[in-house]
Amino acid sequence: MAGSSVIVMGVCASGKSTIGEQLAKKLGRKFIDGDDLHPRANIQKMASGQPLNDDDRKPWLERIRDAAYSLESKNEHGVIVCSALKKIYRDQIREGNNNVTFLFLDGDMELILNRMRLRQGHFMKENMVKSQFETLERPDNEPQTLVVSIEGDISGVVERSAAELLKQQPVEEAS
Repeated sequence: MAGSSVIVMGVCASGKSTIGEQLAKKLGRKFIDGDDLHPRANIQKMASGQPLNDDDRKPWLERIRDAAYSLESKNEHGVIVCSALKKIYRDQIREGNNNVTFLFLDGDMELILNRMRLRQGHFMKENMVKSQFETLERPDNEPQTLVVSIEGDISGVVERSAAELLKQQPVEEAS
């Protein structure tokens, strides 16, 4: 059996890192936070309040794609966090990876703005939320893609996400 990756995607403050980490633990999978794969120049640009452009994102998306490929080729299962806002970005990650499922954490701008105001120590700024929603190309009808509402508490989102993933990628849950 080949390895697989779940790419937890969505706009900033949708809960990608928190949900991704808890989901990985629940399913007994390796966790990779895509924020850790950003080149230093990207982090500096975002910290100064500037959104990334496609040229900025290219090396980052290559690192995400390579992480997914590494898991698949080693017969490992992982959860990778990556905003993957545009279809072209998701297609770049899918390139060469047969067992990638995208999990879209879906929430409206008001919910995201409220969460953003509660965050501390993250390089994304509140004024970038609008830019993220403008960039977002919803993955509603894409293959190997699940959409999960982020309404409610984190544990509920993790439970719903795990249930949907286990229907699509049967891997035993960690005890």
